[in-house]
Parts: sequence; structure tokens; C-alpha cells
Amino acid sequence: MNRRNLLNRSLTIAGAAGLASVLDAQHTGPANTMPAQAETKPAADPEPHVDDIGKFPKCNYCGMDRKRFHHSRMLLHYLDGTAEGVCSIRCAATSLSLNLGRGTKALWVGDNAASAEIKPLTDAETATYLVGSSLRGVMTRRSKVAYSTAAAAEASKAANGGELADFDKTLLAAYTDIAEAVAMSRKTREERIKRMQKKLEQ
Repeated sequence: MNRRNLLNRSLTIAGAAGLASVLDAQHTGPANTMPAQAETKPAADPEPHVDDIGKFPKCNYCGMDRKRFHHSRMLLHYLDGTAEGVCSIRCAATSLSLNLGRGTKALWVGDNAASAEIKPLTDAETATYLVGSSLRGVMTRRSKVAYSTAAAAEASKAANGGELADFDKTLLAAYTDIAEAVAMSRKTREERIKRMQKKLEQ
């Protein structure tokens, strides 16, 4: 292979990789993308759980409507007094990772034991979770649904399957699902580049 052909081949491969990057940037499906960190630090609020949807109408990381996802929404209150409203435990996991050294004062989650049209918040760390049931997940294929009482979680498990878990196990499941989504995204991107390279070489 002469130098010109080698150069053209290198540019072709680089072009394929660049195109794949553009395609990745244009893909906005929530199940396959990691949320971006918030750009501005919110003001301190001593009672962020009061009218939390009014204060935090959109997820601080993925931008999803927290009223629409009231049943899975979470609210994180950090020790410095600031709070972040998110759509789900997946985005809560992102917030906790990015703010690892700040410490939390309180964590709230939508209470699916309640019959209200908009689920009220309950203490996320004392809630019982149903993981991997037939209920639809938010930002993940494997659902994670919170209940303020173990009895309500048991009843939901009987109807929808899944496994009961405490907050720590549910958070671990969220991180596991994020890792699996990242691995799948990387694999899909590599396969896409290979397909484009093959087409360009034909």
C-alpha cells in the first residue's frame, strides 16, 4: 500500500469515528445516556421538600418533568443547605456521586403507597423498594419503586413480581444498571464504527 492510499485509509477511519461521535451526541434517549451535571449551584433552602415540584419542576440532570414522574422523583438535601430535585433514583445516584464529599441532610422519594394523584414525598432511606418488577422503570429498564410501608411493597410484589430491597441495595442496583448501560453504549458505538468503516472501504 503506497503512502497516498495509507493516508486516505487513515482519513476514512478517522471520519467514521468522527461521524459516530456526532451520532452519539445527537442521541438523547434517556436509557442510554448519562445525565450532565448541573451548571449552577442552587440557593440554600431549609425546607426544599415543601412544594418540591414547584421549586424543582425539571430534573437537575436529565431535564425530565418531575411532575410527570412524580411517582419516581427524588429530592436530595445536602448538608450545606442546597437541594437538588431529580426524576428518579438513577439521577439521584449521579448527584450523590458528583457530590460525594458534601454529605446529605435528607433524601426523599415519591411514595407509591399513597393514593394521591401526585405522590407525596417520603423518607428515601426508610422506604421499602420493589426492584425489577413488571412496573415500568424511569431512566432504566429495571424498575425501582418506593413505598413508605413494607406492607404496601409486599402487596405490589404480589401483583407485579420483583424483589424487595432497602435504600442501599436499591442504590447499588441503580449504579449497576448505569454501569451496564455504559458498557452497552460503548459496545454499540464500536459496532457502529466498524459497520461504517466496512461500508467506506467497499
